Amino acid sequence: MILEVRDLAVSFRTEQGLVRAIDGVSFEVFEGEVLGIVGESGSGKTVTMLAVMGLITDPNSVIEGSIRYRGRELVGMRQRELQHLRGREIAMIFQDPMTALTPVYTIGWQIAEQILAHQKVSKSAAWDKAIGLLDEVGIPKPEEAVHRYPHQLSGGMRQRAVIAMALTCNPALLVADEPTTALDVTVQAQILDLLRKLRKAHGSSIVFITHDLGVMAELADRIMVMYAGRIVERATAARLFAEPRHPYTRALLDSIPPLDGARPRRLRSIAGAPPSLLNLPKGCAFAPRCPSRLSVCDEAKPTLTGTAHAVACVVASGR
Repeated sequence: MILEVRDLAVSFRTEQGLVRAIDGVSFEVFEGEVLGIVGESGSGKTVTMLAVMGLITDPNSVIEGSIRYRGRELVGMRQRELQHLRGREIAMIFQDPMTALTPVYTIGWQIAEQILAHQKVSKSAAWDKAIGLLDEVGIPKPEEAVHRYPHQLSGGMRQRAVIAMALTCNPALLVADEPTTALDVTVQAQILDLLRKLRKAHGSSIVFITHDLGVMAELADRIMVMYAGRIVERATAARLFAEPRHPYTRALLDSIPPLDGARPRRLRSIAGAPPSLLNLPKGCAFAPRCPSRLSVCDEAKPTLTGTAHAVACVVASGR
């Protein structure tokens, strides 16, 4: 096991009160696996992994629980120690490469800077490695691309450059935060294929954050579905697609165009909108939008039960 998260809670103090963005999340990431985290915007996917990375530094934030990376507790760890881990052992591919990259420095300079920060090599060696990484992620003429600024690359090429930056020190754990969201379908497929090849070549574990279950079907070994800061379902990808148990998971799958069978006249959508974290329902957060809602759903928050296929739903659990 490379990562173990137990009872993680992330809260933010606001003028309206305390907002609990993550509420008691627990999961594991095993060596060499791809864990997919799925959910609508605002479900807590990114905040969960930002907490793991130690990138939530807002003085109004409160982080509770345990995050253990290869046995080392990260909650409460000093920023200097976290900086030593980030990039070297844990790396992140951010959603928007245009904001992740500094516009006034070349791609090569930004990659070489990270290499120099974590490895004792010369500047020329770092520059040569930057060229090699750009070549590895499929950027044409890397010896020329290394001198280009972010605005001189297409969206797909910028995303590849960000992936190259994340791979500078062959991290054991790679967090990919919706890296294909802003890309067209063809480039998206290329990026997913690239991540599969890099996983095979480097043996890295990957946490892939997305709202697209179709992407997860292509890449993930296990999938964790989140809603309103909590895990509502967790299973292997094969089992989740074959037998989705939580109404929210089923609703997400129903909103995807079918690959076979009769073509629906209209795609299904999930009624309503995700709840405000300042005013969550007393019981199940999905209850106001749930077609299978029972009176018991309004009484208390359901707990995640099960091992191979865990679900937080009193209807699905038959209770």
